[in-house]
Amino acid sequence: MSASTGLLASHELGNLPLSCGRTIAAAQLTYLQIGQANADRSNLVLVPTSYGARPEDLAWLAGPVLDPEHWCIVIAGMFGNGASSSPSHGAMGLAEQGWVVSHRDNVAAQYRLLREVFGIEKLPLIYGWSMGAQQAYQWAVDHPELVERICCVGGTARTSPHNRLFCLSLRQALTADRHWNGSGFDGPPSQGLLTYALIYASWAASQPFFRSISEPVELHVEQQWLPHYQRHDPRDLIAMLDTWLAHDVAGGGDLAATLAGIRACTAVVALSHDLYFPADDLAADANAIAGAELHVITSELGHRAGNPHSSPAEQQQLSRIVENLLQQPSHV
Repeated sequence: MSASTGLLASHELGNLPLSCGRTIAAAQLTYLQIGQANADRSNLVLVPTSYGARPEDLAWLAGPVLDPEHWCIVIAGMFGNGASSSPSHGAMGLAEQGWVVSHRDNVAAQYRLLREVFGIEKLPLIYGWSMGAQQAYQWAVDHPELVERICCVGGTARTSPHNRLFCLSLRQALTADRHWNGSGFDGPPSQGLLTYALIYASWAASQPFFRSISEPVELHVEQQWLPHYQRHDPRDLIAMLDTWLAHDVAGGGDLAATLAGIRACTAVVALSHDLYFPADDLAADANAIAGAELHVITSELGHRAGNPHSSPAEQQQLSRIVENLLQQPSHV
C-alpha cells in the first residue's frame, strides 16, 4: 500500500486465549496506520472495523471525517475478517466446534497492539460504525481509565432480539447451502451467498433507497452487493456473525448499570433509516451513559449512511459530530 494511504501491517500476538476457551495459535491482528503519532502518543484515534471490512476499506475516513494531518489513525481489523486471524487462515473454527470470538477478545488484542506498537497511555477517540461501534462500547466498558471519547455510529451496546434474528437469517442462508458440511464447505456456496446477499441488502439499505434505483432489485443485488461478500471465505462471514450474535458489553448482566460505568465522553449517532439499529435502541444506550449526546443523521442510505465513503452530505454530518466530540474535555 502506498505511503499516501497509510502503512498496512500485521502485529503478531502469539498464542491468544479466547473467552470461549479456545486459543488462536500464532494470532495476528492486521491494521492500517494513517498519519503519524506525536512525541507523547496523545493523538491516536482507533477505528475498529465493521462487519466484512478490512482496514483499507475504511481508509476513506482519513480526510472527510478524521484529519490525518493532526491524528494518527489506526484502523484495526477484528478477528474473522480475513485479514486478521480468521477461519480462512486455518487458525480458528466456528461455533459448531466451540469457537466464538467475542468483542472482549477483539478489544484485548487491540489493547496489546496499542501498547506494544504505539506505547499509548490514553486514547483520545475510538470511532466505530456498526460492529466497530460495538467494539467502541466494549473498549469504554473494559478500559474506562484509558478511553477519553467514543463515537458510536449505527451500533448498540448489546445485540437486540430483532437484530439477532437478522444475523441468524444470514447464518442460515449460508449453512442451508448444499455444500455446507457442518464445519465448512465442500464447494463454493453459490446459492447460499446469493440468498445471503438478498437478505443483507434488504436490511442494509432503506425502502426509499430501493425506490430510487432504476434496475430490478435482483439485478442490483447481484451486481452491487454480491461481489462484496464473494471476496470473503464464507467461514469468515459466519465467524463474524457469531461475534455479532454474542455481542453484549454487560455479558448478560444489567446493561444500564454497565453503561453507567463508562467515563468516556460519548457521541451516539443514529441513522434515520437504519433497519438494523433503530434510533430508539441507540437512544436507550445514550440515556444510560452520563453526558452522552445522541445525534441523528438524516439519510435515505439506511444503515450504510454510517459508512458514506461516496456521499459527501453524510460525511459532512459525521465530521461535525466528531469535531464537536473532540472539543469536549476528557473525563479520564
